[in-house]
Formats: sequence, C-alpha cells, structure tokens
Amino acid sequence: MSFELCALTLRYGVTGKAQRPKAKIQRPKTKAQSSKLFLKVTYIPQTGSLRPAIIMWLVAAFGSVLFMSLIIGAPLLLAGGHPFWGLTIVQAFSFVCHQIPERSFFIAGHPFAVCSRCTGIYAGFTIATLLYPVVRSLRQTEAPPRKWLFIATAPLAIDFALGYFGIWANTHSSRFATGALLGVVSVFYVMPGLMELSLRNWKDSKLPATVSHTNSTVPLTSSSAVSAPSDYSAPHRRI
Repeated sequence: MSFELCALTLRYGVTGKAQRPKAKIQRPKTKAQSSKLFLKVTYIPQTGSLRPAIIMWLVAAFGSVLFMSLIIGAPLLLAGGHPFWGLTIVQAFSFVCHQIPERSFFIAGHPFAVCSRCTGIYAGFTIATLLYPVVRSLRQTEAPPRKWLFIATAPLAIDFALGYFGIWANTHSSRFATGALLGVVSVFYVMPGLMELSLRNWKDSKLPATVSHTNSTVPLTSSSAVSAPSDYSAPHRRI
C-alpha cells in the first residue's frame, strides 16, 4: 500500500494534478549557431577599386564597336573583292535581321549587313556605351524604372505598325531614329547588370543554405524541441 501511495505522489504531486515534464527548447549558444538562422546578403562596396568595372565597360564598348564595324565592313569587303568574308558576315547577321535591301542602307553599291532599323539599334547602343561613364557612374548598379524602356519602345512599335498596316510609309530616317532611341535607352538597363557582376565579390557569394518552399515546419535550431511523453502512448503506465 505504501508503494502505491509513493507512486501516486510522484505522479500526481501534492496538488493531485498530473505533472508532465516541461519541453526544453535548445537555443543557439554561439554566434556561429545563430548566424545559420539568417541568409547571407552580398554587399557591393562603394569605396573599392573601379578596375573590374572599367574592364567590364571596355569589354562592352569593344563588343559594340566590333558589331558596328562588321555591319559596315560587310559591304566594303564585298566591294573590295573579298566575297567570302563579306558573305560570311552577312550570313551571320541573317539570324537576327531580315536584311531586305529596300529597307537597308547602301555603301559602295552593297547593302549593310542589317536593315536600317537594326543599324539604328546597334548604332545607338554603341554610342551610349562609349559615353556611359560620362553620363553615369560605373558604381551605379541600379537600373532605371522599366517604364522608360517601354516608352522608348513605343515609337519603334508605332512606326512599324503604321508601315505594316499601310497607314503611313516609314522611311530609312524614321526606322533608324526609332531604332537608335531604343538602343540608347537599353544601355542603361544592360550596363548596371554588367557593373554589378564586375563589382561582386565572387568568393563570398555562396549562400550557406537554400530555403525550401514547402508546407512543413522548419525548426529554428539544429535539434528540434523535446516533446513530453503522453500517458496514453503506453498502456502499462496508466493508473
């Protein structure tokens, strides 16, 4: 009888209520453990060296000038007796332009490698890329609002639609001007991304972990909370 009384006292206590072991939640004890709870954010320094950004700008400027040189150089090569190289350049640009002669500029009796509208896009992009460091800092990595890109595209779309539906006959000047406007504006959306890539510290750009988008509950610590045992999980423990 005394043994059963001691067991009831240990189980229900003095108050007569069942006492359950409290759950213990382990909290991170060190800074290293607490840092695992946050995602690592890459910071681009504003006072570091501009050498990577300048190199990236030079690469972009060289590429755009090379494209314009090929566009103008193709008819010059054909006129100079180098049909292999001239036709190779024309064939390469045929994947991005229709190359209709009636809609292209001519030089030395041969059309450009692209139409007048594409010539305006490449020319505007090249000029804006060359003048980009004068207009904007190479440290700037934020692009303008997207609405300006749509506004710059609107004249080109209107000029194309009016000519396509026969409402108004567009000319070389209108096609070149609308293409050049889009080419200039697009630089301010391409260069910030290139500047961000050049200024990023790639050694510290890896994230420690990925976030799983599921409906399951993710514990905040390495070990989950210890749950209290239930009296109904083991029949032999019931009284």
